[in-house]
Amino acid sequence: MHEMSIAQSLVDILKEEMVKHDARVLKSVRLHIGQLSAIVPEALSFCFQVITEGTEMEGAQLHMEIIPLKGICKSCHNDFEIEDYAFECPHCKGTDIETVAGQDLAIVEMEVD
Repeated sequence: MHEMSIAQSLVDILKEEMVKHDARVLKSVRLHIGQLSAIVPEALSFCFQVITEGTEMEGAQLHMEIIPLKGICKSCHNDFEIEDYAFECPHCKGTDIETVAGQDLAIVEMEVD
């Protein structure tokens, strides 16, 4: 389960930001999770809860938004949402596709006291 290591990295980043901003309690975190990132939101939430138990982050809510996979056709420059992992341009049927969204995990916002 790679979500445990992702949750640990997430907690490490959040701790650094809390120290930088003299925050004492983490209330919530908003994440963007790319469709192609292979992260299972329920597993990430569980791991985050386990890691933060007994810390200043305990009870913080994870708000996760799945970001769809998007691409740009290098042949006709059409941008589109990639559905069912079909890396084919719906306009020209080209297969030289550059993915431009839906692969990342990003901390978008954190609420602290």
